[in-house]
Amino acid sequence: MAHASDMHSLEFRLPDLGEGLTEAEIVRWLVEVGDLVAVDQPVVEVETAKAMVEVPCPYGGVVTARFGDEGTELPVGAPLITVAVGASAPAGETEGSGNVLVGYGTSQAPARRRRVRPEQPTQAVAAAGAANGRVRTPDADHDRVTTADGADGPVPVISPLVRRLARENGLDLRELTGSGPDGLILRADVEYALRAAAAHTRTTAPSAEPHTGVTPAAATPTAVPASPPAPTGTTAPTGTRVPLKGIRGAVADKLSRSRREIPDATCWVDADATEFMRARAAMNAAGGPKISVLALLARICTAALARYPELNSTVDTQAREVVRLDQVHLGFAAQTERGLVVPVVRDAHTRDAEALTAEFARLTEAARAGTLALTDVTGGTFTLNNYGVFGVDGSTPIINHPEAAMLGVGRIVPKPWVHEGELAVRQVVQLSLTFDHRVCDGGTAGGFLRYVADCMEQPAVLLRTL
Repeated sequence: MAHASDMHSLEFRLPDLGEGLTEAEIVRWLVEVGDLVAVDQPVVEVETAKAMVEVPCPYGGVVTARFGDEGTELPVGAPLITVAVGASAPAGETEGSGNVLVGYGTSQAPARRRRVRPEQPTQAVAAAGAANGRVRTPDADHDRVTTADGADGPVPVISPLVRRLARENGLDLRELTGSGPDGLILRADVEYALRAAAAHTRTTAPSAEPHTGVTPAAATPTAVPASPPAPTGTTAPTGTRVPLKGIRGAVADKLSRSRREIPDATCWVDADATEFMRARAAMNAAGGPKISVLALLARICTAALARYPELNSTVDTQAREVVRLDQVHLGFAAQTERGLVVPVVRDAHTRDAEALTAEFARLTEAARAGTLALTDVTGGTFTLNNYGVFGVDGSTPIINHPEAAMLGVGRIVPKPWVHEGELAVRQVVQLSLTFDHRVCDGGTAGGFLRYVADCMEQPAVLLRTL
């Protein structure tokens, strides 16, 4: 067993998670301070804008500190944990596993790093690990860190994000008293100080005469505002604020971008799905794995995209070109407890109904469990949105940027329908197609949608393209 003098601490930072992601939220810690971890053992579960990811640590040893509580957002490169390992490796050798996590390679520890003593009670609120990469340890004498105005001082802050918030708003952290343990400055402290400063700015009268020596604390109730107070009816409404972050924030950003950049249009049609449902029932009665409605719809979509490839494309705005794509990577909307995600079935055009059913089931289960890989939610070329599962008949879908179209499918319900010249009760579904008007005109979009409807009304039509 190594002596204490042979031990040294290595700091493991949040790695680059790929896909241009710059931050992640800590969802669940998988280790406690004092735990023994092995090389490449997952130590924390984080949620990015794309998926939930378990992050493995490239070092083996004893966890001496954790940085950030569950629910904290950390930027890529921020400290996650420190690990006490054995004697230093020979010069030039890395002490990590060398494994890569989506573009992240382990590297040597900094030449000089303060050790965190494991006997101290640490839940490393040490996330004061500031923008300069230094770490707040549980020692009595905190590391000196750079404050918002550049001066040095022992300012313990819960997270680098809090330090950045103060810096961007010109707030001197040295003037705050933290409400956390040992005076730790929390995000709530910074936000309260910013709100107080804003309120003071609104209510303090501008004056040509300098008020030397008068501070906000010394202001008297008789101070005359420059303008009359705002009417009560114009005050901001109170309520619960829900941060747009993680998957929910990514969805919001993508939908907003779609609305800004894509000149979309929507067409829709009602279709008699009676024969479609009978064909599915016959397939499932023949034995073997059950075929899902979504899988049959996907098979129809891939056949339609082969006939109308304009809708399986994207727009290169810089080159002013429409890029028609060779593969169909079919996304489908899946509702989870964490919000809407769009898993992607790779090479959907090469899969039959059974293979599509199995892949839809796998991705749906992973989406609900929060275990989708980044490759499972990126690279889609066309999206199928079965909003009928929510009990609605129609919708106007928003295109999943940077794709060119989305097919929406409502619920399949019995309705009066004229069939073979007579009124009958048939299984009817509403189909809607939202498309990027830059890639095609209404004739192409209408042809695609009509082909999908024809395949549902007469499944034999689909046999021509199988």
